[in-house]
Amino acid sequence: MALVTPDIGLIIWQLIVFLIVLFILRAFVWRPILSALKTREFQIEDSLRAAEHAKEEMKQIQADNEYLLQEARIERDAILKEAREESGRIVDHAKAETSDITSKMIQDAREAIDVEKKAALTEVKELVASLSLEIAEKVLRENLSDDKSQKALVAKFIKDVKVN
Repeated sequence: MALVTPDIGLIIWQLIVFLIVLFILRAFVWRPILSALKTREFQIEDSLRAAEHAKEEMKQIQADNEYLLQEARIERDAILKEAREESGRIVDHAKAETSDITSKMIQDAREAIDVEKKAALTEVKELVASLSLEIAEKVLRENLSDDKSQKALVAKFIKDVKVN
């Protein structure tokens, strides 16, 4: 049991050594450890604040991105609508222009047909007049070949002419 119960002198020496070690630890080790712990604590707090700030910035950036995306969609829809309207205007203009060109072509064709028709009628009239003159000339030569028929014709013409 002597090993389990220490002597009073041993306890005092152990207490003195403990206090010296405690003083040395407090003087040289405790302050740097506390300083390191405080520095670490500030770093952790700064890191937490920076993380919170970064989280808020990310939320703001996300909100900005959503806003920009919405604006881009609206602008895209507006551009597509404008393109459709412009396309409709171009098609309508092309139809109107085609209609105008077609009407002009039809009018020109009608005018050309009228000109050709008038020219053909004039040519037919001239041909009929020429043929009529030839026939009349041949008939008159035949009928007026002798003196008697010439005198009868002149008498007939004189009767037809009325003198006032």
